Amino acid sequence: MKTITLSLCVLCLAGPAFCADKAELDAKIRMLATKLETLQDKPDKAVPPADLNKAVGIILLDRTKAGFFFAYEGGGGVALLKDPIKKTWGPVAFLAASDASVGPQIGGQQSFYAILLMNTNAIRILTEPNYELGGDAQGTAGQKSAGVGDSISSVERPVLIYNDSTGLYAGASVKAGSISPDDKANIIYYGRALTIKDILLLKKVEPTPAAVELATMLDKYSKPPKK
Repeated sequence: MKTITLSLCVLCLAGPAFCADKAELDAKIRMLATKLETLQDKPDKAVPPADLNKAVGIILLDRTKAGFFFAYEGGGGVALLKDPIKKTWGPVAFLAASDASVGPQIGGQQSFYAILLMNTNAIRILTEPNYELGGDAQGTAGQKSAGVGDSISSVERPVLIYNDSTGLYAGASVKAGSISPDDKANIIYYGRALTIKDILLLKKVEPTPAAVELATMLDKYSKPPKK
């Protein structure tokens, strides 16, 4: 207990940005869920149910600064992985993101991204800091043929990138080290130091109520809409 308390004190001394409490991090999860819901309400930009159903993991990122390239400066988000046997979503891990180029940007208004990890190889962008996904990452936002009722073939695409604005991000890339664990947020949220492998792969923690709510939403959007 003393170790945990000391860790939290050090974080707060480092600056007010690190003094978020668990309730604020719960609110962040719910904010990202709301943005995903908004994305799914746009038929021409929504993540197709078939792709979300096939995904082994998902990253939800909120970018806060525009630029010619997708620079997640000051941004961050969460990641979840799906149990390969039970097909249920696990606990969330908080992420920090910076200097991530995922393709050319037009205008600079994009802010929210849903990044689907389509196979176990793609999970390495979360667990290996030097791993980079190149032109095989495919963004589909704004593509009329990639609406709610359709699916983009992901056989050769380990990552599919969707956002809440227009534009097709073909040949996108996720740079090595651009997405990393937000260790400070994870310590505050779970009350102890955990690696991203501990949270996502080894499941040393259970999903929190906020994570369960997000998982329920993901399950909802993994099913074809009722006609």
